[in-house]
Amino acid sequence: MARAHPKTLVLARRGKSGLEDKRVMSRILFAVHGTGHGHAVRALTIARHFRQHDFWFISHGTGAAILGREFPVVELASLVTVVHQQRVRPVATLRSNVKAAVGWRRLVGRYIKVVEQIRPDAVLADYELFLPLACRRLGLPCLNIDHQHVITACRHPSVPRSQRLSYLTTYLIIRCLYSFASQYLVTSFFRPPVKKGLMNLKLASPLLRAGVLARQPRPGEHVVAYQGYSTFQRFFPFLSSIPRPVYVYGFNLDKQEGNLIFKPTSEDGFLDDLASCAYVVCGGSHSLISEALYYGKPVFAFPIKDAFEQFINAFYLEHLGYGSYCLDFKPSPGLVAAFESKLPDFRRCLEEQSFNGNPEIFAALESFIASGSL
Repeated sequence: MARAHPKTLVLARRGKSGLEDKRVMSRILFAVHGTGHGHAVRALTIARHFRQHDFWFISHGTGAAILGREFPVVELASLVTVVHQQRVRPVATLRSNVKAAVGWRRLVGRYIKVVEQIRPDAVLADYELFLPLACRRLGLPCLNIDHQHVITACRHPSVPRSQRLSYLTTYLIIRCLYSFASQYLVTSFFRPPVKKGLMNLKLASPLLRAGVLARQPRPGEHVVAYQGYSTFQRFFPFLSSIPRPVYVYGFNLDKQEGNLIFKPTSEDGFLDDLASCAYVVCGGSHSLISEALYYGKPVFAFPIKDAFEQFINAFYLEHLGYGSYCLDFKPSPGLVAAFESKLPDFRRCLEEQSFNGNPEIFAALESFIASGSL
């Protein structure tokens, strides 16, 4: 895993002569939220597409581990989200973030030092607090790329009353902690109306990995089940009730238990199975849902409790006729028959849609890298 200490950042990209490689068009500094896989996968997709540019990342936790396999990463503390037993734990999350909150000025100073040492031509962030704050201090434009800002940037009049408190809490967190960038590029498979007056924001369709676009969807009989949190094993009895082979990802196992076929971690293997499955069972991850919808695969979502961003993804999934969702920790096996009876309707709805936002997103990014503006 690649790592770089801030003091060696500039030298690490210089040749023996001490001169920088002139083949690199721009140097990009990209801070990425480190909880879960989705943020890091989105950032990797961007960096892999713009190979002509020189990418440096700031991240932590899972994000640093994923990004560090291909790109230099500076590990700096940032805010985290604690998930246990299929729900966000507010008290544990607050406790884990106390140190960062108390020392936020010192942390911003460390981010400023990284900016000054890397001397980026463009700065990007994915749901990250401290780099946009550092850019404000330095007077640099910063583009935030994520899905979460669809919650604050758009109107959601159909959200159920039972989720209003969670909606308000998440709205305030995003507004107060993650809204310091100068511009915003928001990706989403659903397109609610954007609030008036947001001139520094662009809403686009989902960003898809190159590996997703390289495969053609085809019909199949198996189901793909994925969840990035180990608590998903609580759903094994439910998955066992599905009258099909279920390819289970997320545990890095290679074994079979009845109809459950556990698969080792493999991007190629996962995408092959995703492109050829009958449907998908997963949490509320926007990235995975978007990839499944691009292939025309209906989704049965089990969003993490108290994670409103996952709930709203699952809600729009059902609201638009692309699949269903369930909030129960122990879903009834009868849900399988009800879901499968609707598969033809789900597929008809998906045939009418396009979920590839890559051309639009990459054009916007190229514009920002070149001019500091969308």
